[in-house]
Amino acid sequence: MTADTSVPSSALLTGADRDGSNYTARHLLVLEGLEAVRKRPGMYIGSTDSRGLMHCLWEIIDNSVDEALGGYCDHIEVVLHEDGSVEVKDNGRGIPVDVEPKTGLSGVEVVMTKLHAGGKFGGGSYAASGGLHGVGASVVNALSARLDVEVDRGTTHSISFRRGVPGIFTEQGPDAPFDPGSGLRKGKRVPKGRTGTRIRYWADRQIFLKDARLSLETLYQRARQTAFLVPGLTIVVRDERAIDGAGKTEEVFRYDGGISEFCEYLAEDKAVCDVLRLSGQGTFKETVPVLDDRGHMTPTEVTRELGVDVALRWGTGYDTTVRSFVNIIATPKGGTHVSGFERAVTRTVNEVLRASKLLRVAEDDVVKDDALEGLTAVVTVRLAEPQFEGQTKEVLGTSAATRIVGQVVAKELKAFLTSTKRDDKQQARAVMEKIVAAARTRIAARQHKEAQRRKTALESSSLPAKLADCRSDDVDRSELFIVEGDSALGTAKLARNSEFQALLPIRGKILNVQKSSVSDMLKNAECGAIIQVIGAGSGRTFDIDAARYGKVIMMTDADVDGSHIRTLLLTLFQRYMRPMVEAGRVFAAVPPLHRIELVQPKKGQDKYVYTYSDHELRQTLLEYQRKGVRYKDSIQRYKGLGEMDADQLAETTMDPRHRTLRRINIGDLEAAEQVFDLLMGNEVAPRKEFITSSAATLDRSRIDA
Repeated sequence: MTADTSVPSSALLTGADRDGSNYTARHLLVLEGLEAVRKRPGMYIGSTDSRGLMHCLWEIIDNSVDEALGGYCDHIEVVLHEDGSVEVKDNGRGIPVDVEPKTGLSGVEVVMTKLHAGGKFGGGSYAASGGLHGVGASVVNALSARLDVEVDRGTTHSISFRRGVPGIFTEQGPDAPFDPGSGLRKGKRVPKGRTGTRIRYWADRQIFLKDARLSLETLYQRARQTAFLVPGLTIVVRDERAIDGAGKTEEVFRYDGGISEFCEYLAEDKAVCDVLRLSGQGTFKETVPVLDDRGHMTPTEVTRELGVDVALRWGTGYDTTVRSFVNIIATPKGGTHVSGFERAVTRTVNEVLRASKLLRVAEDDVVKDDALEGLTAVVTVRLAEPQFEGQTKEVLGTSAATRIVGQVVAKELKAFLTSTKRDDKQQARAVMEKIVAAARTRIAARQHKEAQRRKTALESSSLPAKLADCRSDDVDRSELFIVEGDSALGTAKLARNSEFQALLPIRGKILNVQKSSVSDMLKNAECGAIIQVIGAGSGRTFDIDAARYGKVIMMTDADVDGSHIRTLLLTLFQRYMRPMVEAGRVFAAVPPLHRIELVQPKKGQDKYVYTYSDHELRQTLLEYQRKGVRYKDSIQRYKGLGEMDADQLAETTMDPRHRTLRRINIGDLEAAEQVFDLLMGNEVAPRKEFITSSAATLDRSRIDA
């Protein structure tokens, strides 16, 4: 048995080490060139997981896109190879291949091996670009087990790197034998006028996590986004990997409509106005270090130009979608340009609303959330050398962008909102009415906040007196039946299971919220009662987690009026409680139309048989006649739910063991809204045309008279 001779590291320190007097310059480590990138990759690409792997690909793609921004490139191809490598090809000018005098290296080697080197500093190569720190390509090179570059400029020039070191691979793949050595290799001549760059790299698995993977869907989203932002640019994404048995795929992205088309693509709701394009530019001054003739960096005040291009449109929805970009680089966390946009929209809307008297004197100004409700916008700015917060470029920091974007948006938006052109005037009015309605809904929702949760509602006794609530507090199990009329309520009370089934009667046809204002909807007793009982608010403030019932079931008569009431209820849910439908928690009960009473039914056969349509009734009776099953001629036809006995209603419509429910989905809502808009909307002409053209097809026998 041996003794443990290990000693704490602190015990090995001498007295001088403990007081720090031996901490000298020899303890300092200086990382040269690309060593810093490999030592601290997170500083340059954010992380070493899948997100960092995707960031490397963006850096290479963005260099090609910068060529497209300058008008030198119109085709980019991204290939995910089967061996795990990624290749990016473009038909731009090609990376310079001549010798850079200061380093004595070729332009390709400078770009691929030197941090903060590239064509984005001097101002002569790119007026605006996505890259600005000059580290993108060199960082990817440093973090690649192998990287091959081919440049077409007169002839094909090629060079390879292993983890940032130039040299020659004698075989294919990242693990091939490698001979270090600098210098470009010349290949065969290329046709005159053909230029471009091809970069293929294998990410270094010593750096990236084992489970880091490139996401094809994320790549598609980025390629689509870039194609929108650079009209006329074609981006091809080809996946040659065979993953989980899936074959090779290829997607082509090209959009000539620019950010207007992008805005339409992002918007999912029905439009309140056409896509507006707000564009302009401004100048600002900033002090930057400039390289003089003697090679010294001298602080110099320069005048910058900042171009603003915004596409926006308001829709009927409640969500706000704002995508922002600087020189086609996405800024998902916003920045000074987004701040300027949002302030300008809010300030301009308030100014026009006050001038047009749509906002009353006693009412408060609309806030940002009101002005941006239902807004889809793409905000882009272009400028040389923007200031970002970090290499990942998620936030723009150039302070002058707030002022210039604000000025452009305010001027252009005010011109639209105050336009005297007929179409623009109508659309501007619709936008301003929507914003005012959003503000009033917000205020009303704040006032009704106490009634939004079950406990608060019960304690304050503010639930409608006509609600027959259930005893269970289990939201997942509880059900709310919205019942047509008091006569049906009486039967339903006897038919329900009061443990988990609640009943709310409504008196006939509720308000048509399709052409009513928010304030009118909230004042309506039936609509207000439904929103209050469900307890989750309405519109933008709707919180599905606060809903008091797991299912909401519309139980109306099986006739024309019942269908009409169901359509009105659907319109209410679609406009003000849409998340309930999206979550699949809204249903329509399916009550029977007929009851057939069998004479001397056989063992195991029900005495009463229910059918749910005239066609089903005819088919059932024919089947009975064919089999010789006797039934009474007096077949009962239900005119409404109130005609059914409690046991019949429970058995056919309310008992979960026997009933049939029809789940309402978004498709049902949109179809119902279109039909209802046609039949009971504000536009008379389409309704008249529909009635005239459909009169000849009417089957008079179907009228329930």
